[in-house]
Amino acid sequence: MSGTETHRTAELPEEVLRGWRDLVEQDPHGSFFTTPDWVLSWWETLGSGTTAGSVTVWRGSDGRVEAVLPLLRTRVRLHPRAPFAVRCLTLLGTGPGAADHGGVPALPGRRPEIRAHLAELARRHTLWLPDLDPGAEDLLPPGSRPVARSSCPRADLTAGPDALGSRQFRSTVRRYGRKLAAAGITFRWVAPKQATPEILDAVLALHRLRRDSMGRPTTFDTTRRPLHARLIERCAGPGPERGPAFLLAEHGDRVVGGLYGFRWADTFAYFQIGWDPAHAPLRLGTALIDEAVRACADQGLATFDFLRGTEPYKYRFGATDRHDTTWLTPHGPSGVLLALKHHLKSR
Repeated sequence: MSGTETHRTAELPEEVLRGWRDLVEQDPHGSFFTTPDWVLSWWETLGSGTTAGSVTVWRGSDGRVEAVLPLLRTRVRLHPRAPFAVRCLTLLGTGPGAADHGGVPALPGRRPEIRAHLAELARRHTLWLPDLDPGAEDLLPPGSRPVARSSCPRADLTAGPDALGSRQFRSTVRRYGRKLAAAGITFRWVAPKQATPEILDAVLALHRLRRDSMGRPTTFDTTRRPLHARLIERCAGPGPERGPAFLLAEHGDRVVGGLYGFRWADTFAYFQIGWDPAHAPLRLGTALIDEAVRACADQGLATFDFLRGTEPYKYRFGATDRHDTTWLTPHGPSGVLLALKHHLKSR
């Protein structure tokens, strides 16, 4: 069976899911955010109620999945406080939920076809493709323009965790660890297949506690819980370790800190963190990151991805920048308004 097929539901055949994951795993730029686990979980939760999603699958002559293009017809607000939004076509699974490293899983020989397909769609729709990994830029149709750029620092673990950051910083972090141990704090890695909704709830509560103590809002709250609970459910089945994982700090039988992220192939993507502010003087947040870096290195992972944001602590852990870019292929008034939005935002 060769050719293309389009699915308009998140309930895909198992062999399509396997082929999709295989494509992402073969792609040197592949990330957890382009897997069916993330895309379909997003569709089932944050994107629930929409009938405007689709997953187009290209197959080879042997029936093997050779490309997957998940798309969503949606509206993008011109400003968070303004009700007015414009229509566009985007990648399914992007937008709310903070997906980074977007892309389209495809074998090299299929990529020109994907580009031609997107070019045909751009004749009728504005394409808004947020936070694309650099490896996806060969898929962009003519007329696409970059409208935003995000730094996504990442640390190389191949030389071991003690090679990251300055000698003074490493000494300081070890001192934090000794003080936390003296206070009875222990650390535990929770692999994807051991992740549970109860652990997720504990980290969500600690994240909220920390943000409230800082007087800062967050989008990682109970409205996002259905997505992350579904991710845990999807990734708990047979197959390699992938998906949601946690590094927990515990005091006795109580979780007092947690770092949350996603394991895919040889990379861990650090997504969110939370801890009891009572332990802030002991630098529990820094210790959580350090313990997570060490746990990933011990498992043979090559990259600790801090995802978007240029917070200084990421660079103290030896991270260097890689960039995602948001691309716009404008069509009609919606394209003009989106281009204007990003032009004004960049000024």
